[in-house]
Amino acid sequence: VALKRMLNFNVPPVKNSTGEPVWKVLIYDRFGQDIISPLLSVKELRDMGITLHLLLHSDRDAIPDVPAVYFVMPTEENIDRMCQDLRNQLYESYYLNFISAISRSKLEDIANAAIGANAVTQVAKVFDQYLNFITLEDDMFVLCNQNKELVSYRAINRPDITDTEMETIMDTIVDSLFCFFVTLGAIPIIRCSRGTAAEMVAVKLDKKLRENLRDARNSLFTGDTLGAGQFSFQRPLLVLVDRNIDLATPLHHTWTYQALVHDVLDFHLNRVNLEESAGTESTPAGARPKKKNKKSYDLTSSDKFWQKHKGSPFPEVAESVQQELESYRAQEDEVKRLKSIMGIEGEDEGAISMLSDNTAKLTSAVSSLPELLEKKRLIDLHTNVATAVLEHIKSRKLDVYFEYEEKIMSKSTLDKSLLDMISDPDAGTPEDKMRLFLIYYISSAQAPSEIDLEQYKKALTDAGCNLAPLSYIKQWKAFTKMASAPTSYGNATPKPLGLFSRVMNTGSQFVMEGVKNLVLKQQNLPVTRILDNLMEMKSNPETDDYRYFDPKMLRGSDSSVPRNKNPFQEAIVFVVGGGNYIEYQNLIDYIK
Repeated sequence: VALKRMLNFNVPPVKNSTGEPVWKVLIYDRFGQDIISPLLSVKELRDMGITLHLLLHSDRDAIPDVPAVYFVMPTEENIDRMCQDLRNQLYESYYLNFISAISRSKLEDIANAAIGANAVTQVAKVFDQYLNFITLEDDMFVLCNQNKELVSYRAINRPDITDTEMETIMDTIVDSLFCFFVTLGAIPIIRCSRGTAAEMVAVKLDKKLRENLRDARNSLFTGDTLGAGQFSFQRPLLVLVDRNIDLATPLHHTWTYQALVHDVLDFHLNRVNLEESAGTESTPAGARPKKKNKKSYDLTSSDKFWQKHKGSPFPEVAESVQQELESYRAQEDEVKRLKSIMGIEGEDEGAISMLSDNTAKLTSAVSSLPELLEKKRLIDLHTNVATAVLEHIKSRKLDVYFEYEEKIMSKSTLDKSLLDMISDPDAGTPEDKMRLFLIYYISSAQAPSEIDLEQYKKALTDAGCNLAPLSYIKQWKAFTKMASAPTSYGNATPKPLGLFSRVMNTGSQFVMEGVKNLVLKQQNLPVTRILDNLMEMKSNPETDDYRYFDPKMLRGSDSSVPRNKNPFQEAIVFVVGGGNYIEYQNLIDYIK
C-alpha cells in the first residue's frame, strides 16, 4: 500500500478513476529494487503508469517531458547522482523518496544543487518513506538483502568486534524495525532477553520510538498514517529474540518445501534460480556439450500451489504436484479444443490476447484458456523446483540427516552411530556432516570426552570438513548459560509412513525410491515457545526475566513486570542474528 501510494506521487490511489494513469519514470537504487521487486511485478508497475524503471547509477537518457519518481537510500553517492540529474535537467519534475530518513545536511546539499541548476520549481516533493525493510510475504519481512552480511549473526558475534562497529550494526537493525512500525502505524510493546544483542536493539528501538512520540509536531504515529485502523485497539507485541538462544535450529536440515528450497537451492527475495540439467538427448559426436540454462522462477503469494504447500513435508508436495499434473492432463484435450476454436495453432499463445471476444463461442474459450495455461505454468514450475530439491535429497541423503537430527534434538535413541554417519562417503556434503555434528554438540547435555572429540574431529577432517565452526561452537557453549539447561525441542520424532502411495506408482514424475516418507509431528521450537509464553502471559523460567518496554509510558521504567495483563492478539517476532524458514513455518503452524 505504501509503495503504491508513493508511485502515485504520494497521494492514495483513487479506486474508480478511469482514464490513463500519469506516465512516469521510476528511478531506484539496489535497495529500492529489492524492496519493490518481491511486491510489484512489471505489469503492476505498468498499470500504475511506470513506463521505465531504471537503476540510479546506470546511464540514463534525458526524458525532459516526464516526471520521475526516485526511491533510494539517502547515501552520499546517491545524493551526488541526484544532484547531477538536476543539473543535467533529465526529467520534467522530480519526486524524491528516501527509503530511510534523510539528514538535514544532505537535504541542504540537494537544495543547493537545485538552486544551482535553477531547478527548484521542478523538485515537486521530497518524502521520507520509512520503508527500509523487505516484505516477502503477508506475514514475513527481512531487514535487507544488499548488505545483509553487515547485520548477520557472524557480524554481531565476531569476537574482535569494536564498540563502534556494534553501535552501527544495532542502529542499522533499529532503523529497519522503526520503519516497519511506522509503516504498520502501531507502537509495539517490546520484550527481549537480557544481556544479549536483542536487548541492545530493544533499548535503542524504545528510545527511537519514544523520541518520535514526544515530538508532537513531527510524530509519525499520529493522525492519518497508513496503518491507522489496520490493527485492533490492542497494540502488537514485539518479541526480540537473540539467535544465541537456539543455534541448533538454523543448522538443522529440514523437510518442508519452502525451507528445503531455501536450504538447498539458490532462493532469494522469493525468486529461485535453477540450473537446468542439460537434457539427456544424445549429442552428435564432436558437438559441443549443451550449455546449462539458468532459469529463475518467482514463488509468490499469487501462486496458489505454493501458498498451500510451502509448509508441507516434501513427499506430500511431490504427491500434490503429481495430482495436479494428472488433473491437468485430463483437461489437456480441452486446451487443444479451445485453441482450435480460436484458430491458434501450436504454441502461439501471444495470439490469444489479440483476439476480440465478441462471439459466444470465443467468449468461453477466452475466459477458460488463460486459466488453464496459468495452471500449466505453475505445474511446470513446481515440477522443476521439486525435481531440483529431490535431486539434492537423494544425492545427499537429506531425509536421513533430517530424521537423525530430529532424534538427536529430541533425545531419542539413535539407530546408528554418529561416527558412521560422518564417515559414510555417500551421505551428504562436508557441510551436511558439519551441521549434523554441531547439532549433536549443541544438544548434548555433557560435551563429548576429549578422546571421543578427537575421534570425531579426525572423521570430520577425513570427510573434508573445515573445523573452524566447531571451535566457535565450543567456545560458545562454554560461554552461554544455556549450557546448564539445554534447550528442549519437545520429544516428537518424525514417523515414517509406509512407502508413498501414488508417487511410487510408475507413472510419477518423481522417482522417490529410497527416500523416506517422513511426516512431522507438531512441536514448538524455542522461538515459538518464547512467543507463546509472552503472548499468553504464561509464567515460565525461560521468559520470566525478559525485559519489558513500553515506548508510550512517560518515564522509561525498566521493569520486567508487564503492565498489560491481557494476552496479546498480534505479535511480531524478530530474531537478532537471523531467523529462518523452519522457525517461520513453526510459528505459522502454532497460530493454526
